[in-house]
Amino acid sequence: MDLIDDPTPGQNAHEYTVSEISGAVKRVIEGEFGRVRVRGEVGRVFRARSGHLYYDVKDDRNVLACTTWKGQLANLSVMPEEGLEVVVTGRLTTFGAQSKYNLNVEEVTVAGVGALMAMLEKRKKALEAEGLFDPARKKPLPYLPEIIGVVTSPSGAVIRDILHRLRDRFPRKVLIWPVAVQGQNCAPEVANAIRGFNALTPGGALPRPDVIIVARGGGSIEDLWGFNEEIVARAAAESGIPLISAVGHETDTTLIDYVSDRRAPTPTAAAEMAVPVRLELLAWVDGQEARLSRALGRGIADRRQRLTDLSRILPRPEALLSEPRQRLDRAEAALPTALLRLVDRRGADLARMGGALRPSVLSARIRTDRDRLATWEARLAPGLTRGIRQGAERLEALGRRLRPAPLAERVARQRVDLERISPRLETTYRARLAKLSDRLDALDRMRQTLGYKETLQRGYAVVRAGDAVVTDAEAARAAGRIEIEFRDGRVEAQAGGAARPKGKAKPPEQGSLF
Repeated sequence: MDLIDDPTPGQNAHEYTVSEISGAVKRVIEGEFGRVRVRGEVGRVFRARSGHLYYDVKDDRNVLACTTWKGQLANLSVMPEEGLEVVVTGRLTTFGAQSKYNLNVEEVTVAGVGALMAMLEKRKKALEAEGLFDPARKKPLPYLPEIIGVVTSPSGAVIRDILHRLRDRFPRKVLIWPVAVQGQNCAPEVANAIRGFNALTPGGALPRPDVIIVARGGGSIEDLWGFNEEIVARAAAESGIPLISAVGHETDTTLIDYVSDRRAPTPTAAAEMAVPVRLELLAWVDGQEARLSRALGRGIADRRQRLTDLSRILPRPEALLSEPRQRLDRAEAALPTALLRLVDRRGADLARMGGALRPSVLSARIRTDRDRLATWEARLAPGLTRGIRQGAERLEALGRRLRPAPLAERVARQRVDLERISPRLETTYRARLAKLSDRLDALDRMRQTLGYKETLQRGYAVVRAGDAVVTDAEAARAAGRIEIEFRDGRVEAQAGGAARPKGKAKPPEQGSLF
């Protein structure tokens, strides 16, 4: 009766704890749905510091929270990006701590080609805005590289086509960096290969390539998607080595084509861009050699003809030398006469100077200068002493006549100045006398040098007839007895013989100067 009259219904319902109800909901959701595939547009994307990825998948009305753990990221073929339409696969679960449910995503695929192209266009615009597609950044390819680096699959037909084409055109050393050319490992391996080639040391044990070829055969857009990843585009843009992209066929275009230095429509075309044709190069060298030989031959022939033409204009050597030879002959003929005139002129000058410097004249001049010097000395010495004494007496008298105190000081100063100047005057006087005495001695030595006594020392002699000096043969014959003075004494002699007519003396022999 008590139970019937109980006013509170539902008292017999089971009471759950929060954890129990959360666990029940978790079991129901995971058991009901299990592994599901959900299509939608990627919304907010957030990567936590722990490495886990949190993002939303939404449609026009609802939002589904998605989580991909750090260990699952490596298995994703497509990385979620905001605005990308995808199909996510995973397990639906709950998070009781916040009363939320979410999808633990294990696989992400793009929902159709249109979504892929939209994402590609978005990446392309972002990279173009950064300037990675600027033609000014593109590097020229080397004309003939020593080493070619190839980034591709080592087991595909692409590497065989490249090697075959290089062998046909111009064999070069090839370094192959094996990579996956599709799938989730494609993008990181290709980026690491480009950076690895750039990290090699030029001239090292493993040489650094001169050009890099990134190659892959044709395929769908999904197969080529690894070359549309941003990591690959940035690695190609950062490459310091010129890079050729050869991904897909001629109609296929990937993001690496825009940032590479050259785009090749096929891997075979990339090999053709990397090296020239060896036979064509040899033919070009042969052609240049032939042109050079013809140019040299033509130049030599032109210069030979010009030399021949100029040689006709030049006069004969005999005509060039005839006039100078005649001038030389005239000078040779006139030289003896000119020499004789020069000797006669110099002799006359010497005789004139000798007459002016005769011993008697020099002796008289020296005696006159010596007497004058003695007179100056006799007059100057007493005069200086007397002048100094008179000046002192005058100063003293003047001092007595003027005021005593200042004038006495002034007289004292002037006396001191006079006493200081007196030695200088005496020194100047004695220096002047010494200079005049030296000059007089020099003139005396010159007189002795120019006197006839010095001439006798050089082998000459003086002929006298009595006291007169005989200077010609006629006077000597007329005198009869003559006296000859040598340097060490005098000898008497008798003059005789027929006299030679005056002016008919035999001239001295004059040898030829030539």
